[in-house]
Amino acid sequence: MAIERTVHIHEATGQTFESTFVADQAAGAQPGILLFPNFFGVKEWDYAKAETLVAEGYKILVTDLYGQGKRATDMESASALMHELVEDRAVMRERLQAALAELKSLPGVDANKTGAIGFCLGGKCVLDLARAGGDIKGGVSFHGVYDAPPFPNAVITAQLLICHGWEDTLCPPEATVGLAQELTEAGVDWQIHAYADTPHGFTADGTPNFREKANRRSWKSALDFLHETLG
Repeated sequence: MAIERTVHIHEATGQTFESTFVADQAAGAQPGILLFPNFFGVKEWDYAKAETLVAEGYKILVTDLYGQGKRATDMESASALMHELVEDRAVMRERLQAALAELKSLPGVDANKTGAIGFCLGGKCVLDLARAGGDIKGGVSFHGVYDAPPFPNAVITAQLLICHGWEDTLCPPEATVGLAQELTEAGVDWQIHAYADTPHGFTADGTPNFREKANRRSWKSALDFLHETLG
């Protein structure tokens, strides 16, 4: 297997974005997955996670959410970029739909078998792409944020897996139950896996919030879910 990283420039909402396509091009047609990073944006951690997914039989677009040249260097700049993105959920939705269209157009991606995974802010993006009626088979949110956009959802066709730390102060129990109620009312095929003694950001190894057991269990659940929904 020869995994390649290819910079991919694309346009959306009047801006230019610089995402990275991670794939084994010799493998032929395979399901494609959008990988939405956490609020720090695209980084080596995301490329390594993408390569793990390539080894499972997928082609991955590590998605630039902020725009070409907009990169976080510390907590302050990351927070500013995140707030700029989420302050207009309609624009955010357009960017997510455009990213999906780009994924479907890439060489070797089976456009009929696409999905999305995301971490933290990226988990919110997975949910908003599904809420927008994004044509994905399945989406996985790791310690995402669950507040719905301030406008009606489209018809949600994606199956969803939400991997949630029960001690996540950004999404307390009432927010998690609220998401379950929202998805149930929308007729979604959903799963929520909640992990004990687990805070927000539990997949971020090297940080105080990392939880090895929840990280390992959630990743196994995600792979099982992706294999079931995408093949």
